[in-house]
Amino acid sequence: MEETFAAFSKFGDSKSTGKELDNKKFSKLCKDTGIMGKLVTSTDVDIIFSKHKPKGGRTITVREFAVILDELAAKRFPKKSGDEAKAAMRELVAGKAPGTTGTTKASKVGGTDRLTDTSKYTGSHKERFDADGKGKGIQGRENVVSNDGYVAGYSNKDTYDK
Repeated sequence: MEETFAAFSKFGDSKSTGKELDNKKFSKLCKDTGIMGKLVTSTDVDIIFSKHKPKGGRTITVREFAVILDELAAKRFPKKSGDEAKAAMRELVAGKAPGTTGTTKASKVGGTDRLTDTSKYTGSHKERFDADGKGKGIQGRENVVSNDGYVAGYSNKDTYDK
């Protein structure tokens, strides 16, 4: 249970120590672990979180998290006895990690697909990409001067002695 708490508290926050969980991350934990559903709504989760967080605080600790889970267990598993419901809730939460399902993906609809296809580029823009569609970097953006003695644009370069 502590591993799950730490994983969700660190999710999306590189500065987090993993010892405190805010309401947004607690709500995500409830959704991802399956606590939230028909019997436990997001309103229930918000109310219980607000009831157990310290006065004036915005986060909960592992101890408060355990108390909240025990309270939610009775609501989530109404047909089980108190200890069975708590055990089922601990089993539901144990070993879970935050998921990224349903996150925004890159759009390839309409003009986006056409505009990002480098094989259809023409003119000077075509020079910025190689045959595989990878960018050439600085060589594709700037005219690199070669000091080989020929004038710029001379087409018969290196053919004098042949």
